[in-house]
Amino acid sequence: MKKLITCLFILLAGLELSAQAHDLDSLKQKLQVTKDSLKGPIYVEIANQYLLKNDTITSRRFRYYNQLEALNYTMLALHNFSNISDTLGLRTCYNNLAKIYRQQYRYIQAKWFILQSNAISRQKKDVPNIITSLIELSAIKADMKDYKWAMRDLNEALTLSVKNKDPQKESAVQVGYAGLFRQMKDFDKAALAIKRHEEIDDSIHQAEIDRLARVNTQDSLRIKKQDSIIVKKKVLASSKKAPTSSKKKPSKTGSVKRIASL
Repeated sequence: MKKLITCLFILLAGLELSAQAHDLDSLKQKLQVTKDSLKGPIYVEIANQYLLKNDTITSRRFRYYNQLEALNYTMLALHNFSNISDTLGLRTCYNNLAKIYRQQYRYIQAKWFILQSNAISRQKKDVPNIITSLIELSAIKADMKDYKWAMRDLNEALTLSVKNKDPQKESAVQVGYAGLFRQMKDFDKAALAIKRHEEIDDSIHQAEIDRLARVNTQDSLRIKKQDSIIVKKKVLASSKKAPTSSKKKPSKTGSVKRIASL
């Protein structure tokens, strides 16, 4: 049975890699017919495909090759976005570069690029992405054993998420705390952070259930109201079409004539 499961896993992994290779070929062919000024997003997608391949590869040599390819295409995208002053495209590249360099344990470079991403988000007052970059920056600093400054970044991220009433980001910050506390060997605080993360996620889930219930109630009331209007219209229409009585009241003139004849 275990052998069968292993074979199925290998087969699925092979199919996934085959699909990714097809996607890469398609994207590279697309580059040939795309204007230079529009190639940036395609470079990014190719880089993402190489990073995605690493999720199913255990060979260190192939993982390193995919990282180099992802790095190469991200740099091409970076230059492309820089030429057209696309700051959002640049931020995407900075995030990818931080991820790649962190995977390679090149923390100084990873830290520099995530700081560039953070700076763009601050310029645009894009709070969700400020929080995301702070969480990543904290993780990189924790890898560098700079726990004090890693904690400072998470504290700022938590303050922003609470101030902006963003429970999803607040939940992500708690996961960041858990990772930091584990690296600091403070497993009790790590467990508390995970508990808070789960509680926040539960509240988000319950809030979504309540929202859907309200929407369903409103839809039900609206449908009932529409049905009531339709019924009233049908009743009114049928009353207008009802036949009038065939009997006629005798006119006064006719009555006088009958009396005179007597």
